[in-house]
Amino acid sequence: MKQVGFGSKKRVLLVAATTGYQTRMFADAALRLGFEASLATDRCHVLEDPWGDKAIAVRFEEPLASRDLLVEAGPFDGIVAVADRPAYLAAITAEALGIPFHPPAAVAACRDKYLARQRFRAAGLPVPDFFRVPVTAGTADAAYRARFPCVLKPLGLSGSRGVIRANDTGEFAAAFARIRTLLEGSDVAALREENNRYIQVERFIEGREFALEGLVTAGELRALAIFDKPDSLDGPFFEETIYVTPSRETTELQSALVGAIGKAVRALGLTHGPVHAEARVNHEGVWVLEVAARPIGGLCAKTLRFSADIALEELILRHAVGEDMASMRLRGGASGVMMIPIPKAGIYEGVDGVEAAARVPDVAEVTITAKEGQRILPLPEGASYLGFIFARADSPERVERALRNAHACLRFEIATTLPVF
Repeated sequence: MKQVGFGSKKRVLLVAATTGYQTRMFADAALRLGFEASLATDRCHVLEDPWGDKAIAVRFEEPLASRDLLVEAGPFDGIVAVADRPAYLAAITAEALGIPFHPPAAVAACRDKYLARQRFRAAGLPVPDFFRVPVTAGTADAAYRARFPCVLKPLGLSGSRGVIRANDTGEFAAAFARIRTLLEGSDVAALREENNRYIQVERFIEGREFALEGLVTAGELRALAIFDKPDSLDGPFFEETIYVTPSRETTELQSALVGAIGKAVRALGLTHGPVHAEARVNHEGVWVLEVAARPIGGLCAKTLRFSADIALEELILRHAVGEDMASMRLRGGASGVMMIPIPKAGIYEGVDGVEAAARVPDVAEVTITAKEGQRILPLPEGASYLGFIFARADSPERVERALRNAHACLRFEIATTLPVF
């Protein structure tokens, strides 16, 4: 039976890995809506308390004990997961509280590339040849099984982290060793996740790549936005840069994208909440790469505004507490974001040209998220960007042009060695 919050104010639980930008955007949205937002996070040191509500300390590697803490903190009217790792804890907590969310098994399948591929194949979706290999295995037999060109990827990491293309056995061995080193690193090992003990090998899928932002209600997908990714993503690494919406593709292709991703949603068993999906399209059809049981990451949600100037976070929160959001439509015009890539590893020292970039016609905002003195890594080892550029105009072409022109104004200083103190 669904538990309901005390009084008339809606209570929502935000399950997040950190109190970063995206979490704050959800908290601000809850404040605008008059909701009471409680935060659950695995951040271990002393937290800020920006909402006047003590954060609940949880451990994602101990989901059942963490779930019991969150249930005790209830009741809640709705639950939202911010990022991939918190989604499973959100799912088992929602199940215990009797409030709508994606089922735990579906969320687990989203976070396991091997299991997701199996479910897609069973549902009749196009799936590349794939197999997984223990990270401790030798590479000779795995390389022999591979169809080149292929892609090697960790099972449990997201955001293209650790994804590498290999065109022959030599590149395969180098990619495997590089991913193994990444998975053995302290930050990944600390996650203590079974998925990170494997590397998946897939045949490379040629074609153009797209992203879809959607909401699932009673197991049915409603597409909120389709993003074009105008930059080629052919490897050897797969760093995403520009997202532009609405898509410039034909109505037929967009319908095919929505149909295939809807089929993938049902194959995974997702039932209630936001999804972010990636797909490739070529002459063979639509290939669903992945479906995540959470909204678009980072600050990228700023690109999406809906009827009455509602932000994506507000829409998701209202959906989480049971409101019907079927009437919401994207605001007119076009918008886009550039996730500013990291050109090389080193120590971030600063940037010139931000003011010039912000003056580029149709640019709405330039936000640099890297901090001076921060050690930065590009993909495939890295897991962040230097910042974000946002643009809005009357056409996708103008948005893309503005993003590229603004990026050309920026000059980043990155030291190749650690500073001497």
